[in-house]
Amino acid sequence: MSLGDEHGSGGYADTGQTRTRLPEGDPYGGARRGGRSSSRSLVTVVGVVVLLIAAIAFANRGGDDAATSDGTTDKPATSSTAASGTKPVESKAGGIPTGFAHSRQGAESAAANYSVAMGSADMFNPARRHEIVNTVYAPDVAAGRQTDLDGAYSSEKFLANIGLSKDGTAPQGQTFISRVIPVGTKVTSSSSDSATVAVWYTSLFGLSGEASTNPVSESWYTTTYEMKWVGNDWKITDFQQKDGPVPVGRDQKASTADDMTKAVEEYGGFTYAR
Repeated sequence: MSLGDEHGSGGYADTGQTRTRLPEGDPYGGARRGGRSSSRSLVTVVGVVVLLIAAIAFANRGGDDAATSDGTTDKPATSSTAASGTKPVESKAGGIPTGFAHSRQGAESAAANYSVAMGSADMFNPARRHEIVNTVYAPDVAAGRQTDLDGAYSSEKFLANIGLSKDGTAPQGQTFISRVIPVGTKVTSSSSDSATVAVWYTSLFGLSGEASTNPVSESWYTTTYEMKWVGNDWKITDFQQKDGPVPVGRDQKASTADDMTKAVEEYGGFTYAR
């Protein structure tokens, strides 16, 4: 994972609420009418609501009911990331979930969890970085990746650019934040013992503190992992990263450095397993 990765409406002041600014003029394009109502319009609204409920019920219907007349399953084109009923993994190695299912779903869960680990602030600690790399990478590539990452993360120029000291720690009174939040995953190819999994995620990276010159910012990336089934688990053999897709930003009031620090300290990350 590259080091660039590892690293609307306005808010009402001090209320925690969000104000949505609508476009000038009629935001409904003339479709919104006056307050007069009629029984006909009421029937129309009720009919639309009934159709909407029916559509939601159909969309959420279990896969067992979706068989077509020829016996095949009528699944959506995209891979659902909703709960599947498969029991989540329970074992961990160095705080990282392990023991994923030998399936496409297991490969997706592994890729999402590994993204979180490799995008964490722990990667800036040599001991934790070694533990993470040895956990998520296949044994035959882990040593090479370890050497590359040690060289990159020990670069004084890189550490200085993001505001960290030579040993990778934050300045006094500041908190270093590096967190990856997966949004979705998809398998682009797979076989019995290999899979290519793309993970789309947002990343928080920066220093939280009053004197910070590198405030916490948000970025969006997609990383595609080459996964291999090794030693009864999925492991990474290679990856490629690209920017985006990036959503349109909202005009929200940025939180204070204190609020951002508290949020990261009080809200733990997730274990991504389906």
